[in-house]
Amino acid sequence: MKTTKLSAIVLAIALASGCTATQSNSDSAAPRNTASTSSNFPTATVTQEKNVALVTSANSGEQASLTLEQIMADPDWLGRQPERVAFAPGSNAIVYRQKQEGSILRDVFVTQADAASGEGNGTKVPLSQLHEMTYSQYIDDIDYDFVAWIYEGDVFAKKRGQQNSIQLTRDSAQARNLSYYKNDGVSFQVGNSFYSISANGDNYQQIMEWDFSEAPQAVKPAADYLAQEQLKLIEYVNVDRKNRQDREALAHAIKRENDAVMSAQFYFDKEHTNVTASLSPNGKYAIVVTRENRATRDDSDIMPDYIEESGRIVAKPVRQRVADAKPISHDIYLLDIEANTQRKISYVNLPGYNEDVLEAEKRENAEARGEKYVANRLPRDIGLLFGGYATEAPIAWHEDGQVAALMLEAWDNKDRWIVTLDAANDTSFETQHRMHDDAWVNYRFNQFGWIEDSKALYLLSEESGYSHLYVKPIDGKLKQITSGNYVVDTVKVSKDGTHAYYKANKKHPGIFEVYQTELATGDTQALTDLNGMTDFVLSPDESLLVLTHSKLTMPPELYVKSVDSDTEAARLTNTISDAFLSIDWKAPSIVAVPSSHTEQPIYSRVYLPENLNAQKRRAVVFNHGAGYLQNAHLGWSAYFREFMFHNLLISQGYVVLDMDFRASAGYGRDWRTAIYRQMGTPEVQDLKDGVNWLVDNANVDRNRIGTYGGSYGGFLTFMALFNEPDLFQAGAALRPVSDWAHYNLPYTSNILNTPDVDPLAYERSSPIYFAEGLNKPLLMNAPMVDDNVFFVDVVRLVQRLIELEKEDFETAIYPVEPHGFVQPSSWLDEYRRIHKLFETHL
Repeated sequence: MKTTKLSAIVLAIALASGCTATQSNSDSAAPRNTASTSSNFPTATVTQEKNVALVTSANSGEQASLTLEQIMADPDWLGRQPERVAFAPGSNAIVYRQKQEGSILRDVFVTQADAASGEGNGTKVPLSQLHEMTYSQYIDDIDYDFVAWIYEGDVFAKKRGQQNSIQLTRDSAQARNLSYYKNDGVSFQVGNSFYSISANGDNYQQIMEWDFSEAPQAVKPAADYLAQEQLKLIEYVNVDRKNRQDREALAHAIKRENDAVMSAQFYFDKEHTNVTASLSPNGKYAIVVTRENRATRDDSDIMPDYIEESGRIVAKPVRQRVADAKPISHDIYLLDIEANTQRKISYVNLPGYNEDVLEAEKRENAEARGEKYVANRLPRDIGLLFGGYATEAPIAWHEDGQVAALMLEAWDNKDRWIVTLDAANDTSFETQHRMHDDAWVNYRFNQFGWIEDSKALYLLSEESGYSHLYVKPIDGKLKQITSGNYVVDTVKVSKDGTHAYYKANKKHPGIFEVYQTELATGDTQALTDLNGMTDFVLSPDESLLVLTHSKLTMPPELYVKSVDSDTEAARLTNTISDAFLSIDWKAPSIVAVPSSHTEQPIYSRVYLPENLNAQKRRAVVFNHGAGYLQNAHLGWSAYFREFMFHNLLISQGYVVLDMDFRASAGYGRDWRTAIYRQMGTPEVQDLKDGVNWLVDNANVDRNRIGTYGGSYGGFLTFMALFNEPDLFQAGAALRPVSDWAHYNLPYTSNILNTPDVDPLAYERSSPIYFAEGLNKPLLMNAPMVDDNVFFVDVVRLVQRLIELEKEDFETAIYPVEPHGFVQPSSWLDEYRRIHKLFETHL
């Protein structure tokens, strides 16, 4: 594909002063872009217009110098930004956490919407009042005259319109699974029991309990010949048996006929353990989910820790490897509490329940072994799906207490079902929605729930190619509410069930704004116009939005905005340090790099030095981690140290490219699944397009380009250096994956299946199989107490490189560091080595 010059394909130059963009209120319409690009996304021309003073007010004076020591220092020097923003229970008081300076501890602050001025950061909440401001779980249903929450394992409630809360429990038991109960109380789980209490603090009772053991029996059938003869010959034994039977019958009768006695006791396979449980709002039913109680890790799953207070080596337990994982199914039971009966719910009605969805992959692997594969239709392993933002549990009861909705997933990651269960009648599930993906179902977009005052569900699905909002009446057809080539995320449905609030990147892939859509008509309006990355929390009375907003050179701050007005969002907090503001940060351009393999461009951050055309430039390509992560957006990056490091590099004449290669988030299903069974192939193809773009558009010398990245970015550094040895002149792989068979189950099995089923996918995706291709300088930085990417990944690769008689590689180890470094000295040492690598070889 012919490349386009820089001036024609820059979509956004979002400077530290902020930016705005034209937008459309139509759900499907998008503004036309003045740039010529090949993109399935709506685009926007972004210009510098407003919010200038927010970031640049401190830049009018003398500029501070930027050093590697400053960049890698304790990040407190940047300022301590708001975290975990929420509203206080039953109130419009805005609550957030802020890190204590020089400590890992967080303080809680509270402020009000009318304090929005950007001058103050609220008031620190006294420790004695934390239970009024914070919670681990909060429930607020419009049908009840009180709200309730859990703080430190205890339950609290507050009547609407009142200031004071009521503490409902005060004990060492840890309450969880909080829910409304009947008309005037709440229920909660402690251990293997459900309890209820009224919102006034009275009528406390145990509703039910369960145990993983055999149900007690007063008498048992004779076990063998000797026992049979004993019953025939000894009258005393028979009298004792009758007495036990009579006592048991009386106990059952008392429990059945006396409401003062808790009667609901249930028993499950003693070889099983809990997955989760859920009690219906009317207290008549419960769902208990179990699984086989077997070890998920081996005794060899350990991590030696060499730097311990005791002076001795400690072997710490770590997670299981994907290569050792075995399929797990969940058993789902419906319990009738009043009748004291239970029934196991069947999966057989699920569409695709016994499909051989991996037939093509199994056949390819069998043929590679010289075998013939015979398709099978065995039942698939299925269980609850725990995932998705704001979905507290995969079980949601309708307010009538008769129907439950559940989200299920297949062990093979190819199917997600949303099903309902009529507690009074069903013995199997009724499928409301099946999301099938030949690659894997996205773990992120799995929100669902009931719409108030209706027998309808809302849900997110990627079936159109992008995450969108749908409504499904349980006796009607699926209706798509939002549509277009953009991503809908973090959905909040209004209490009256008429509207949905969500964030989406409609304007541009790298700009997330907040929107409101009417569910009945699909009419949509943008509630924010901030141009950056914006998250939101809706106030309990649904009148306010508290926004966590950032820009390319501005860390996150809180803003507040009225839902019903056209007023602009007002800044609420001001936590960015003067030291940070004193530096003249250079914002990257957001560029759509043309792809030679897809119609969509590869959105990228490009950092350009001054006097770009003065001479041929050297360049660095940064590879972000996590795989499924978006970094080429117009907000503050989670890679803030790298952002600062890139500013240092451009001050030294480098060009820096940071690509959202295929596999990255924010660009739809096809972009995400391009790496299915071939991790490292599409991404390196995209890196090649990035290098070509740098040479053609940024005056870069093709023979002076290096690359680096951590975690998934370290893996890509390996794959690029091993498989395209002429692409980069040097590379640094930080906390890198070298063999995916040693990584975890949830992430890896999505993309590569499991090694026992699809070894070909692991062999074509793991760098250790391609190490013979290395012929350029390689730096490997490896933390030794990394419980995410194990230290053994680097150890095994180093041994492989030694056996291949490779010369130009080196390894730096970090004895006290986990996957994400903590000590500033470690950060500094790591980036000194990276900088030295590039200075030496570029």
